[in-house]
Amino acid sequence: MATERTLSIIKPDATRRNLTGKINAKFEDAGLRIIAQKRIQLTKAQAGEFYAVHKERPFYDELCEFMASAPVVVQVLEGENAIAKNREVMGATNPADAAPGTIRAEFAESVGENSVHGSDAPDTAAEEIAFYFSGLELVG
Repeated sequence: MATERTLSIIKPDATRRNLTGKINAKFEDAGLRIIAQKRIQLTKAQAGEFYAVHKERPFYDELCEFMASAPVVVQVLEGENAIAKNREVMGATNPADAAPGTIRAEFAESVGENSVHGSDAPDTAAEEIAFYFSGLELVG
């Protein structure tokens, strides 16, 4: 198994409800280490740049508005197969389909307000991490 890094975002619906600690505990309990973390307020333009891959999708504007609606916590998780492990801990995008005990099953309010984001592949993870963090901030 390979040690990987992945980006995680605790979204506005979760930060509004003060769930950062509970969500982080789930990552750590799954064997992931938080090697960088910060709380930020995205502008709609910054959210749009980050989610540019979805620009042609019907939910793009709503997603950007939502991500700029309150602070988010961006973080880098590290561990064995961190990308797959993070996605397992997050659960399915639709909380109704998420396995019991996953973040989305426990905390998501809807498909759109689903509490967390996680990178889906090594290349994406590298790009997403670089969007939010400089190399000096990765202190694993």
